[in-house]
Amino acid sequence: MKTPQIKFFSPEENAPQTSKAVAKAKPTGHISDSGTLIFPKATLEEIGVEPQTASFKIGTAEGKRKIKSLYLIPTEEQEGSFAFTRIGRGSGIALPVILKRGGIDYEAAKHIFTVTIFNYSEGVIGYELAIEAEAPKEPYTGKPRGRKRKVAGEETAV
Repeated sequence: MKTPQIKFFSPEENAPQTSKAVAKAKPTGHISDSGTLIFPKATLEEIGVEPQTASFKIGTAEGKRKIKSLYLIPTEEQEGSFAFTRIGRGSGIALPVILKRGGIDYEAAKHIFTVTIFNYSEGVIGYELAIEAEAPKEPYTGKPRGRKRKVAGEETAV
């Protein structure tokens, strides 16, 4: 009799999976009405940036008219670099003229960005800010709560 091809299992394959990988949300921020990139304190901690000492070169994809992403590259030199300023609980970098020229109308609509870490060059870690307009909030379609509203023409009985 010919022996069949057999696939053997390991004990690790039979072990129950106790922890499922939860997709962690990327760090985010937003653009204020005055054209400032606002980084919340939690976002700065997550990406490992110290706002008091950090300075960045800021750029965008070459050859593009409209800004879709901004790139922040850490730099040691103070000349020609952008530094954080304290804004509320977070920190920010003011870029109103650059954003206007790049086609981002931050005064008319709220824009948010997600931060992605990438390797710029050997030993230098950069940050990509993917900018997108915030989607409008969907209208509430659930059951109405609270007191019933009075209908016009209906009077209360005393």
